[in-house]
Amino acid sequence: MKKIIKNSLLMLALLSPLVTQAQFNKTTQKTRMTYPETKETTIKDNYFGTEVADPYRWLEDDRSAETKQWVDAQNAVTRKFIDQISYRNQIKTRLTKLMNYEKYSQPFKEGAYTYFYKNTGLQNQSVLYRQKGDGEPEVFLDPNIFSKDATTSMADINFSKDGSMLAYQLSEGGSDWRKVVVLKAADKTVVGDTLIDVKFSEIAWKGNEGFYYSSYDKPKDGSQLSGMTDQHKLYYHQLGTPQTADKLIFGGSKTPRRYVGAGLTEDERYLVISAANSTSGNELYIQDLSIPDAPIVNVVDNFDKDHNIIDNVGSKLYIFTKLNAANGRIVTVDAANPKPENWKELIKETENVLRPSAGGGKLFANYIKDAVSLVLQYNMDGKLEHRIELPGIGSASGFSGKKEEPALYYTFTSYVYPATIFKYTVSTGKSELYKKSGVDFNPENYESRQVFYTSKDGTKVPMIITYKKGLVLNGKNPTVLYGYGGFNISLTPFFSTSNIILLDQGGIYAVANLRGGGEYGEKWHLAGTKLQKQNVFDDFIAAAEYLIGHKYTSAAYLASMGGSNGGLLVGATMAQRPDLFKVAFPAVGVMDMLRYHKFTAGAGWSFDYGTSADSKEMFSYLHQYSPVHALKPGVKYPATLVTTADHDDRVVPAHSFKFAATLQKDQGGDAPVLISIQTNAGHGAGKPTDKAIEEMADRWAFMFYNMGLVYKP
Repeated sequence: MKKIIKNSLLMLALLSPLVTQAQFNKTTQKTRMTYPETKETTIKDNYFGTEVADPYRWLEDDRSAETKQWVDAQNAVTRKFIDQISYRNQIKTRLTKLMNYEKYSQPFKEGAYTYFYKNTGLQNQSVLYRQKGDGEPEVFLDPNIFSKDATTSMADINFSKDGSMLAYQLSEGGSDWRKVVVLKAADKTVVGDTLIDVKFSEIAWKGNEGFYYSSYDKPKDGSQLSGMTDQHKLYYHQLGTPQTADKLIFGGSKTPRRYVGAGLTEDERYLVISAANSTSGNELYIQDLSIPDAPIVNVVDNFDKDHNIIDNVGSKLYIFTKLNAANGRIVTVDAANPKPENWKELIKETENVLRPSAGGGKLFANYIKDAVSLVLQYNMDGKLEHRIELPGIGSASGFSGKKEEPALYYTFTSYVYPATIFKYTVSTGKSELYKKSGVDFNPENYESRQVFYTSKDGTKVPMIITYKKGLVLNGKNPTVLYGYGGFNISLTPFFSTSNIILLDQGGIYAVANLRGGGEYGEKWHLAGTKLQKQNVFDDFIAAAEYLIGHKYTSAAYLASMGGSNGGLLVGATMAQRPDLFKVAFPAVGVMDMLRYHKFTAGAGWSFDYGTSADSKEMFSYLHQYSPVHALKPGVKYPATLVTTADHDDRVVPAHSFKFAATLQKDQGGDAPVLISIQTNAGHGAGKPTDKAIEEMADRWAFMFYNMGLVYKP
């Protein structure tokens, strides 16, 4: 595709942040895209008497030479298309400048030291520092030296109770399969052998002698991304012994559970085990470690609800549960008789969703009220002590720490408030600024407003719309509509440095709080699952219609964006309503709804989705909206940039491969369909900063170009 800009249009671009679609079209010569050839096979599957073709099944073998050749060819097309956008490098330069500021994490105390993460600006990985008292901070662990290409990251770190020992997990290339390294904190000497093949695991120390961790049996070589992982096992590792000698504590064939996690109460008296077969609901077990060979005792065996032990005082357990409380409540019980019939209610359920924490000898009830935070402090007897005064309307996270800590920390952010760390004094309930964000952004120049729009069935859905003050609602503002709508996950306000690019070009960033999420509790979540999943897509479509109807934007300037379950959302809605969007960004999406459960941990998502094997009704429902199967030949779909990871153990790349191949074949217009294999684009940790900036620049350039707009630095 060639772009010829006349002198008059160039002058206009210098005077205005964005050039209109009509002006751009007059000077643009569009040609049909030429894509790499994608082989088709005659494979078909029979579902309850219905045959479904799967011509791109061969792309599921993501380690084959044939698939690699196809991916390389696709990436070459993508790179050529994006590199010809004249202002792409200008966007990259601006992003690099915006991202170059110091970033800090909330501090935390371990032993005699205070630890915190810091990034000087453009470091690929944040560095872990430690500080004793008022002394000078020193580098403790620098993940940037773990690998030459900076794709190996420190995925998690856990200290023993006295802070003298620590175990940290390494993620290589963003993989969920991790290694565990044990150190002495004093001199950082390595203790014992590095554990390997650990996946979806917390580390729970028992004294300084060993720790609990979880993993699966490793799939055969060549199938790490596609092999199913469905029997999680909890092990105990004694320091100084080989990993092969680790003791199986729970899980495996005797008590098969797809997900098993463990933690210890702060006093290390109780081992707490959570076991689940899906992403919602869990069993809860405890083991009294003060009694030799004590049995593992079931506390609650309801797989449909969430439960967790958040604290204890002696044998008195403080349990957060959704049993008989869809929005959550806190109960207490004696560990000797922990069954639900003995529970005593401490903090009752409210109309708002509860996310509790503990620290400083107090309980903190962090509520989600219309997708923003409301935080209350209680004593251990359930008496309300403080309502925390937050800096504004947004998201607060933190309020956790050891019992004896007089001060805790929390981070506050919103779409127009860069992430800022506050120090909170437990006794007074007062907050003070600890670390202000250094990003080049003045919140006074921007605004966020929350609206409630009506979905197809009459349900009121909240959406927060962010833009620069003084914006004219003329239907010509480039707009990104972002959504997720699944797995009980709540989208609360957060600041994104990347979005400054959009906002400063007169653009709008809108986030819809769709059903399927957790913003309004269990009912809201369930209303977007299984045979109700279409509600999520209807909510997203209604959000787009609201933005268009109220002149924030129009279909010519609207982009949809989402990742993972949100990638499914983008794929399904662009298939159902291609007329609403000019550009689509489905990232690491679950795109083949008939086969997703056959890969890695996919079967664990069945609580939200159901599977094609469940029933004829469930198959038909999935088949109808499955993005790979819902695309129709000859339809003019939006310009689409499909992104997936080079390594992603949960959303296998084949989903995105199949979707891109189908869309390229079926695209009825001249809008480009590109696929980009990005560094650690999936669920794993450790995307290098330079790669992240490159990929963000690609996204904004792709969007502006296909909307016919010119970026003005």
